[in-house]
Amino acid sequence: MEIRATRDQAEVDAALRLRERVFCGEQGVTAEAERDGHDAEALHIVALKAGEVVGTCRLLYRGDTALLGRMAVEPGLRNAGVGAEVLSHAESLAAQAGAARIGLHAQRAAESLYRRAGFVPYGGVFIEECIEHVAMEKLLAPSVPARG
Repeated sequence: MEIRATRDQAEVDAALRLRERVFCGEQGVTAEAERDGHDAEALHIVALKAGEVVGTCRLLYRGDTALLGRMAVEPGLRNAGVGAEVLSHAESLAAQAGAARIGLHAQRAAESLYRRAGFVPYGGVFIEECIEHVAMEKLLAPSVPARG
């Protein structure tokens, strides 16, 4: 499996199709919410197996914070380490870009994935697109204070 930033628009398009299948098809998220207008400014990360996109997420940068979102993995490869590998690569890219922390809104069903990777929740549970989420972050630079 190869994990890396997308190299061309065809890979971005494949990532967007995967997200649409997962979020809109499986979870009932509206197409308008899934395509929130931030994809053009995002760094898209993909997991490729036999040349096909099987996992993805994106990073947006806001000041010293990298915001990770739109994590999606093909159903047959969930719980096989793909999401953890994509997450690890995203963290590395965020740190290389100078981010002091990486934050995300985790679906409660995926919260354990992020906890295992060292993310810490803050604030309470909230609803996005009828799905329970929790805000989480991980410090990438040791001298940065946590939000807690």
